[in-house]
Amino acid sequence: MIAHIQGKLIEKTPTEVIIDCGGVGYHVNISLHTYSLLPQVDTIKLFTYLQIKEDSYTLFGFVEKSEREIFKMLLSVSGIGASIARTMLSSLDPKQIIQALAIGDLATIQSVKGIGTKTAQRAILDLKDKVLKIYDLDEVSMFQNNTNKEEALSALEVLGFNKKLAEKVVDKIVNVDSDATVESIIKQALKNL
Repeated sequence: MIAHIQGKLIEKTPTEVIIDCGGVGYHVNISLHTYSLLPQVDTIKLFTYLQIKEDSYTLFGFVEKSEREIFKMLLSVSGIGASIARTMLSSLDPKQIIQALAIGDLATIQSVKGIGTKTAQRAILDLKDKVLKIYDLDEVSMFQNNTNKEEALSALEVLGFNKKLAEKVVDKIVNVDSDATVESIIKQALKNL
């Protein structure tokens, strides 16, 4: 397996890059998350995953090792192939995927194009324990953060703010600071609403 590729960036689009390594151009598929993290320099290094099928060899690249590990974890779920795993990493941050799997957030997983109810349930069932163990998460603390978010949203609604608008602002705050208390979420949200 090819563990990483380092070379001159020849071409880049939101879904793929071409990297020249010693005169050979490698076509590497990437997620939007990786695209957003690509450095503005000529020489780059991507951690890779090589998918071998009967009729093709497909290379997937990631700026962060952790994103590659999540990609490989997603591939272990029946019904999630490389294309859907890449779409998932393009739609959600790796941190959001980990959190959704850890707390069993079916709606977040289903929000990804190509993932239905059964596949989302299977992903949570197969990966929840793995994610909690690998990332050393405490299920109780994951639910606590979710409770803080819900309480803050409830308070903002009582104050008369639009639910959808408040939800967007609160989601941004929780994504930046997952340990935020209810009070700090509300204070920051009031500044942004």
